[in-house]
Amino acid sequence: MDINELAKRVQALEDIEAIKQLKAEYADACDDMYNPDRMRDLFTEDAVWDGEKEGFGKYVGLDEVCGFFAGAKDSLKFGVHFFLQPRIKILSETEAEGIFYLWQTSTMVSGKDILLAGKEYDKYRKENGVWKMSHMVLELFYAADLKQGWKDNKKSGLE
Repeated sequence: MDINELAKRVQALEDIEAIKQLKAEYADACDDMYNPDRMRDLFTEDAVWDGEKEGFGKYVGLDEVCGFFAGAKDSLKFGVHFFLQPRIKILSETEAEGIFYLWQTSTMVSGKDILLAGKEYDKYRKENGVWKMSHMVLELFYAADLKQGWKDNKKSGLE
């Protein structure tokens, strides 16, 4: 292996690590009551956050995405996000995609304690040397009321 090939491989590893750190910052901003000011630094200007299939809507552009997060406190009192099993693929020097499993514990404004599990399908773009999220799609396995479980109703926590 020549030095150029080694440099490319090291850069790919550094990019993957930077994306993992970006996702960790996203989790922390979510756990900070979906802090829209912190979110603004994590997404591209043309970002898309898509939870439409799950009933959360689809938001296009940084202002809409951050507006969605600003309103999260209307339904959520508390939440802790865990992003697991990252699968990140570097597509080019400025583009990547990834899949993370999501496991979340939350207390809703309604008083329900819920367990939530799913996947997030992400696209990333490197802008001015910094990786940001450009597209995110949420797919839920369940969002269950802790008292009811998910056997009979996989979305009992959101009702």
